[in-house]
Amino acid sequence: MAASPRAQSKHRKPSFRKQAAIGRRDGLNNGFQHGFWYGQCESVLQRIPQQTAVWPIHAMFVATSKGFPYSPIDAALAETLAGMTRQLTVTNDSQPVAAIAAQARPDIVIVLDGLNMPLDQIDAIRALGIRTAIWFTDDPYYTDMTSRIALHFDDVFTLELSCVEFYRNLGCPNVHYLPLGFHPAEFRPRNPPAEKRHEVSFVGSAYWKRAEFFDQIADYLASKDSFISGIWWERLTNYNKLKDKIALGAWMGPLETSAVYNGAKIAINMHRAHDDQTFNNNSAGIPAVSPNPRTFEIAACATLQLTDERSDLVSFFTPGLEIVTYASPQEMIEKIDYYLAHEHERREIAIRGMRRAMSDHTYARRLDLMFQMLFAPVVQP
Repeated sequence: MAASPRAQSKHRKPSFRKQAAIGRRDGLNNGFQHGFWYGQCESVLQRIPQQTAVWPIHAMFVATSKGFPYSPIDAALAETLAGMTRQLTVTNDSQPVAAIAAQARPDIVIVLDGLNMPLDQIDAIRALGIRTAIWFTDDPYYTDMTSRIALHFDDVFTLELSCVEFYRNLGCPNVHYLPLGFHPAEFRPRNPPAEKRHEVSFVGSAYWKRAEFFDQIADYLASKDSFISGIWWERLTNYNKLKDKIALGAWMGPLETSAVYNGAKIAINMHRAHDDQTFNNNSAGIPAVSPNPRTFEIAACATLQLTDERSDLVSFFTPGLEIVTYASPQEMIEKIDYYLAHEHERREIAIRGMRRAMSDHTYARRLDLMFQMLFAPVVQP
């Protein structure tokens, strides 16, 4: 017996007009929710004290000449230094740095990265009686190279805790632990456009051990509204399952990266393994225990960060309160499912992480610590 027209209508798909109305309603609701969340974040930001201390020193900042992706760090540090020093001279390691220092006579010359820095230039600066410092940005992955550089400087700053003893054992007299941070003008809460909104995102290169991990969760990520951006992801065994979700070969600038973090409900962070063979110059096998810069950038965007565990992470964020950790593919999947289903808890952790990042982990905070290590108590801001 044929079903009645009324019964058939119950199973009929919604009309195009009705589907459009549903989509419009959902879009407006999502936009409202993001706008409301953005307002909450701004309210918290306004209560965080501004960092305005100015040091009575003349600093000379030697940026890298490597270009992208180092150039945004160069620019962020130069802008930050300009606001917290009496005088700032900026150059890069392709310029006649010693001659510039001889004319400018700064109190301190700060070199970022330094892998392309002609060391005779640093020796000449020290011969002038000008103090020099280097901030290594990629420890421990290039210690075969940095070990030949470090002894030419008065002060060595490393973003990796395990490298402090390494440089001291080389004979460096003044070694300091100072991770990178983030630039709040770039990484901060924003209300993202609809096309940037996803359940889960990851930004980074597919180092081999990362690729092995993501291959194990490929089916799961394929079932989610997920987004991956970076180079080498075609090396995934399960690349075809995820290729529609991958922006392959993309090097995003800070603002575009920030937009991805802001648009994600959960941002995955996975640290590079210290023994990964992709561009690895760490023959000493120095372990990596410190958080990467991405840790601070994601947190600053008030997005729930799901990161692998590193032993010194607890010095910067409190797991379970300001950040969430995983130790296996299965635990990652379980925690993604949990926090997607518990929005209030997810947002509470995210906003606490943002407050901690903005209070403690900006470039201004890091550089203030650097100057304390270099000049206090003789000089104070």
